[in-house]
Amino acid sequence: MSKPHQITAIKGMNDILPPDSARWEWLEHVVRRVMAAHAYRNVRTPIMELTQLFTRGLGEVTDIVEKEMYSFQDRQDKHGDADHLSLRPEGTAGLVRAVAEHNLLYDGGKRLYYLGPMFRRERPQRGRYRQFHQVGAEALGFGGPEVDAEMILLAVALWRELGITNWRLELNSLGQPDERRQHRAALIAYFEQHQEQLDEDARRRLHSNPLRILDTKNPAMQALVEGAPKLIDYLGEASQKHFAAVQAILQASGIEWRINPRLVRGLDYYNLTVFEFITESLGAQGTICGGGRYDYLIEQIGGKPAPAVGWALGVERVLELLREEGVQVPEPAPDAYAVITGADAVAPAMRCLQALRAQGVAVQMHAAPGAGDAGMGSMKSQFKRADASGARYALIFGADELAAGEVTVKALRDGGGAQVRQPLADPAAWAGSLKSPADSKH
Repeated sequence: MSKPHQITAIKGMNDILPPDSARWEWLEHVVRRVMAAHAYRNVRTPIMELTQLFTRGLGEVTDIVEKEMYSFQDRQDKHGDADHLSLRPEGTAGLVRAVAEHNLLYDGGKRLYYLGPMFRRERPQRGRYRQFHQVGAEALGFGGPEVDAEMILLAVALWRELGITNWRLELNSLGQPDERRQHRAALIAYFEQHQEQLDEDARRRLHSNPLRILDTKNPAMQALVEGAPKLIDYLGEASQKHFAAVQAILQASGIEWRINPRLVRGLDYYNLTVFEFITESLGAQGTICGGGRYDYLIEQIGGKPAPAVGWALGVERVLELLREEGVQVPEPAPDAYAVITGADAVAPAMRCLQALRAQGVAVQMHAAPGAGDAGMGSMKSQFKRADASGARYALIFGADELAAGEVTVKALRDGGGAQVRQPLADPAAWAGSLKSPADSKH
């Protein structure tokens, strides 16, 4: 019988395995702590939505909808009808759909956040995958510039908690729809006069979404784009006042930024303030967080009109940036490792370990290395594994200890190998001495 070929993961969709998964868990823990400090509450939405949510919310002529979504037709029901479904390519549209569907704003604005996997069918490369993960923060029901600034300061607080220092903040204002229409007309007229300099993408977008031409990465078009009409010159008094207020709050908070008139973001739902956090450490994938105000999205997907602002960051890119900046992420390790000298010690040892775990002590138990092994291995080999586990203590369940109703606690990291015996009958009485200093703070 021939051996079946090995099945591997889909290209661009990665397994996250120990020890790397510990970095993810640490980052998620920091995110939750920072969100809680700013009174943002977690929302979890399905990874699959009706395709219409994204075509209506993100815009039919965006790259995501045109090229990158994983979309398919569901099975037909008894009437022959079938829904068109898509794996979510981003998190805001689904969150806004949930807010509208469940009328979450009935009693006022909400500060919410999400984290989880997103899906886009694009060419996998460093920091860009087909299944990738985002953290997003959204404040809905608030229209003032102070919430735009709060959203930016929330991201800054997260960078500080993570230990990331290599970033810069870029700002722009997209104004309101009527102001963008005037700018759009000026853009089309400008680019029509220089059609011979436009690449294929720019020609395709010229009449459908000319604002996206400003975001081109084509070096041959940079001079042309630099000379294009700037949206900021078309802003009315109210939009200018809103943008100035955001900048004043950032300045008062000691945050540096620069205005980038070409910053347009990739989705159609933005208005007024838009922003990006950019790093020079990740090459082409330099944007680690981006967002802005989207006051019309809730109404676009069928909800009651309400203002909103938010951002999303790429988890993979942030983890890569942590590596580039040399940020030390805590490695998980048990408080103690159980060294078991014989089969007779297994049952009393496990009873003791369960009691210790109930007191919040993390304990790793030694086990026989293979199926059918008669013994637990030599003391030397067990201590070697105990040391490799990172545990601060070894718990020795030997014949002498069991005969005395005790367990030996030996220091592996501090105390120069000092050891003391503790009673097996009452693990709760000495469990606290095994906890790491970090555990005692919580």
